Amino acid sequence: MKVAFTSDNIAGASDAVFHAMMEAAQGDAMPYGHDDGTAQVTAMLAELFECDLEVFLVSTGTAANVLSISALTPPWGSVLCHQDCHLLKDESTAPEFYAGGARFVGINGADAKIDPVVLKNIIGQKKGDVHSCQASAVSVSQVTEIGSVYSVAELQVITDIAKSAGLPVHMDGARFANALIALGCSPAEMTWKAGVDVLSFGATKNGVMAAEAIVVFKSSLEEKGLSFERVVQELGFRRKRGGHLHSKMRLLSAQMQAYLTDDLWRTNATHANTMMAMLQDGLKEIPDVVIETPAQANMLFCRMPLAMIDYLQKEGFGFYTGRWEEGVIRLVTSFRTPKEGVQAFIDAARRF
Repeated sequence: MKVAFTSDNIAGASDAVFHAMMEAAQGDAMPYGHDDGTAQVTAMLAELFECDLEVFLVSTGTAANVLSISALTPPWGSVLCHQDCHLLKDESTAPEFYAGGARFVGINGADAKIDPVVLKNIIGQKKGDVHSCQASAVSVSQVTEIGSVYSVAELQVITDIAKSAGLPVHMDGARFANALIALGCSPAEMTWKAGVDVLSFGATKNGVMAAEAIVVFKSSLEEKGLSFERVVQELGFRRKRGGHLHSKMRLLSAQMQAYLTDDLWRTNATHANTMMAMLQDGLKEIPDVVIETPAQANMLFCRMPLAMIDYLQKEGFGFYTGRWEEGVIRLVTSFRTPKEGVQAFIDAARRF
């Protein structure tokens, strides 16, 4: 059985999501988020995160990330993030466009995680100097761009540094569910309790057709002396200005409702992570394969001989290569990755 490990974006949507959309499409409902379904999503997320919050639904992860950031930084500010993060490497110039020209500063650190020592030094540089770009927000990726996961303790260190400087913290949670399953903690523990103020709650990669949620946490913002009301108001206007306020919002809400019902989001992420663990364990036993960064969730980078890469691709397996160092490939599992396909990939590598 041949399968593709190119991305979790290649998988479709869960059946429950499509059924929910079909049901929501019947009859009439108030537009622009004034429907009962959208209110229900906010209530469901408030229960999930155990706190007061506000929710803004959008249809892409890019929109969730850049709209979140735009509400947290002035145009003359700088957003501090890892040098290899998605915001910096894979959102084109959307971050600068939506943030009105704010600068995005890449910080190094092992395993694609921000080095807290470097972060602290940069935040403290030329503070108040009108000739210098002023640090205005911090953004972390969970899961990171290489498949690693910040522990709750690591997140707390980063957010404590931001808090001491009065800076808000954004989390790019495109693979939020995968990270949460890997850590085994609660959604609250990985976000606002750890000092995260605004979350891009990803769902599309994990079984939704096209729906993401910007989640704004009241208590964490207020602990930093920042205005929850201002951020919420700005996001409302910025979502409209940016063209992401859907008139038939109930169709986005229906997707998110289905995603959050009966722990579908956890079930999907658990399967994806389990398939990656199986894949990684199998590849570890093959002498010619070198694991670059051990997978904690559903993404793995490894190094193979070029002839092995060519062989696997000719065997019909799909994965990304040629974007990094020679011989490095990326493998990603999804909620629909079949166990038989994982085993077939391992067996093919062994045959080579």
